[in-house]
Parts: sequence; C-alpha cells; structure tokens
Amino acid sequence: MSGPAGPRLDDVFAHVDANRASFVERLAGWVRVPSVSATGQGMPEAAGHARDLVAAAGLEATVAETAGWPLVLGHRPGPPGSPTVLIYGHYDVQPPDPLDAWTSPPFEPEVRDGRLYGRGGADNKGQHLAQLLAIESLLATRGELPCTVKVLLDGEEEIGSPHLAGFARRERERLAADLVVWSDGPVDPAGGWRLVFGVRGIASFELRARGANRSLHSGNWGGVVPNPLWTLVHLLATMRDRDGRITVEGFGDEVEPLGAAERAALELLPVDLEAVKADLGLEELDAPAGRGFAERLAAWPTLTINGLHGGYGGQGTQTVLPSEAVAKCDVRLVHAQRAADVYDKLEAHVRRHAPGVELVRQGSMEPSRTPMGSAFTAPIRAGMAAAQGADPLLVPVLGGSLPLHVFTGVLGLPTFGIPLGNPDQANHAPNENLDLERFHTGIRTAAAVLAHLGASKLPFMGPASSGTMAG
Repeated sequence: MSGPAGPRLDDVFAHVDANRASFVERLAGWVRVPSVSATGQGMPEAAGHARDLVAAAGLEATVAETAGWPLVLGHRPGPPGSPTVLIYGHYDVQPPDPLDAWTSPPFEPEVRDGRLYGRGGADNKGQHLAQLLAIESLLATRGELPCTVKVLLDGEEEIGSPHLAGFARRERERLAADLVVWSDGPVDPAGGWRLVFGVRGIASFELRARGANRSLHSGNWGGVVPNPLWTLVHLLATMRDRDGRITVEGFGDEVEPLGAAERAALELLPVDLEAVKADLGLEELDAPAGRGFAERLAAWPTLTINGLHGGYGGQGTQTVLPSEAVAKCDVRLVHAQRAADVYDKLEAHVRRHAPGVELVRQGSMEPSRTPMGSAFTAPIRAGMAAAQGADPLLVPVLGGSLPLHVFTGVLGLPTFGIPLGNPDQANHAPNENLDLERFHTGIRTAAAVLAHLGASKLPFMGPASSGTMAG
C-alpha cells in the first residue's frame, strides 16, 4: 500500500519505548486481578480496576451496571470535526482450570523468554491495555488526542455478552461513534499482522433424548427398550451428509456469498496446508474437499458435534442400555444468517426426524461483517503499516465469534479488528501468554491508527458523536 506520508509519530513511539518496563508492570498488575465471569471470581474488584485503568489513560471513566457484570466506559473529546472512535475490549477471562497444567499460577503473572504468562494476558487484558496505553502515550506527548475516543470494556464476553446488545439499544447516544476498533485474538499463524473486517456468529444447543426411566441391562432389555444414543446418532446423521453438506431444511437459504474483494483477500492469506495437516496429524481436511482453507473459515457455516454423552464411559465394559443421551453442538453462522432463525430451522428438523428429542437453546452471537471498501480502511491500514513496518493482511471474516454484531447490526457502525496476540498465545488454555514485543508494537499500532484517523479528511458524524459517556 502506498500513499502520501502520514502524521509523524517519532515522539509517540519514543515515549512507548522509554516506558516499556512500566507498561509491562501495568499489564502484570492487571493480570493479577482475577475476573472470571463464569464463576464471578474477582468480578466486582476487576470492574473497579478497569475503571481506574481507563481513568489513568486520561479518559473520563465510569462503571455502568447491567443485569449481569458491569460495563466499564471511557470518553475523551478530540478536536472539533475529528472522528469518534469507539474502542471495544473485554475485562473478563476464562476459568483457569486445570490449575495443575500451569507452569506458574494463572493469576500470578510471570515473564519468561520475552512473554508474560497469566490468565487474561492475551485474552483480553493485554490487548485492550495496549489501546489504553496508546491513548496515554498520545496525551503524554501531544497533550490532546487526534480523535474523540470512547472506550467500552465488556465484563461478559467470555459468557456470550448477554447484556451488551440491550445496553447498546438503551444507550445509543453514549456509544455514538463513527467507527469501532477492537483488538482480540492472534495475528496470522505465519506471524503477519492482520486487519479484520468480520467474524462468524455462533448458536450453541443441546439435543436431549430419553429412553426408559432408568438404565437397564443390555442383554435383558436390548432390542426391547429404545436406546437414546441410537436416537441421537440417527438424528445427527440426518443433519449433515458424508459430503459435508448441512442438510437441515432451509439452513443455508440466507447465506450471502463473499464479494470479489473478499475472495481476493482470502487468496492472499498465507497458509502452508501440508504443514497444517502435518501439525494436526491429518491426511486430509474435512469435507467438502474443494473448498480453500481460508474460504472454509470465512464463507461457510458449520454444524459441529462438540460432544456425545450417555451410558457408560469408564474403563472396561459395562453392558448398560442408557436411559438418556445428550449431544452438545454448535453452529457457526455467516453473514445474513441469524441465530433465532437457525434455531427455528433446527427445531423444525428435529420435530420431523426425531419428535421425542428435545432441543435446548444455549448462548448465541450473530455474525458481523464490515465492507472492506469502507472509507476508514485506508487510514487504519496506513496507521498499522507506520507502526508495524508492513501493510497488514486483510481478513474479511474470522472463523471465530465475538459480539461485534452489537456494533455493526444494532448501532450500524463499521467495525475493524487489529489483533495483537501471538499465534501461540494459548488463550482459554493453561499457560496463556502474550509476547511482550507484540504488546509494545500493539501500543504503537493503536496510537498510529488514531493519529491517521485524526489526520484523514473523511466526513464524520460531527457533534452528535462526541457526547459524554457519563451516566
């Protein structure tokens, strides 16, 4: 990518470099605060710590209560006529289990070989802290921000953000902005920086089948009493065929194909397919065989059996005919699909093929996609290149899920992802870690993106986008 020179950032980058040690200390202090949304461990204290971090960065900081865990908000106005950038992150983390698999305790951060180890260091405390430290660095060197900045830190992302959309609908003015920027997840597996325009959605569910009112001897009752495991096996076989096609009636009717720009971007994403298969011990990829690696993750929905449970699973043999069985499943949704509609189609399919089976809806997130041709793409790419030394890879859609539809769907805002984590960050797993060189480059990147957005001459929302975040 080439174009006119952007704003000079030497002073900002020098400030970041001079404060490397203290910034790592801030990160360690943040990781040291437990914030497990699934269990509640440390959550009230973590909301207060997040508020203090936002305030320390130079923003007006508030805590907004929800029916679940709080949201933490920040706001600082920029020059008149500048864009308003809403920065999204989440302060909650996954449970650290199994504890005995950690080399060092999950909430006692430790630096080893240039990485900080601890739960939440990469997902997502280190990444949103990089954004906050970028704001602090801009203010320390310039005295003002190049844009109006708002911050939204979610306390429930790891449990599906069940209250985020409702808050956004109620508080549109507090979240009014021109665009949203988020940092989460890893860079490209080959190490290249990425600019992400969308994510797949998810709809999780259970299928529950029942037989007799208790487990029975398979010799005395086999062939007489229905086996709920076979009921689920046969039902699941009607939902996806051997060629990889999802055969739930109407399932893919709303799927919209990627455009030419998205397809071209996918073709440029580096992947060593043979190395991937070797690393995973695979001879071939999942059906259907004709789809490209990146296309599979961006353009197509999936139906996954996460687990099939029932009867005896211990050592040796127990000739039991189980009384109940459960299949845990998820669907990854692509653009234009909606979770409620997919659930309806799944339920109708179950009624037709196995009317005695119960489908229980679990958590869901809608898919999100921002057009790659957005006017904000060019200044964001330029800022990333200025800090990272190379033009980023463009990723139309990630295979995973985040609650970004709240911004693109509910608020109608273009939304851009700048992942900062290393590919082997082990998020959600023991020994989660963040490469500290990535962390420092991430701070510079976040500052450069704001500077380039502020220097761009695009039309913005204007005064309506810079309302206070205070409640």
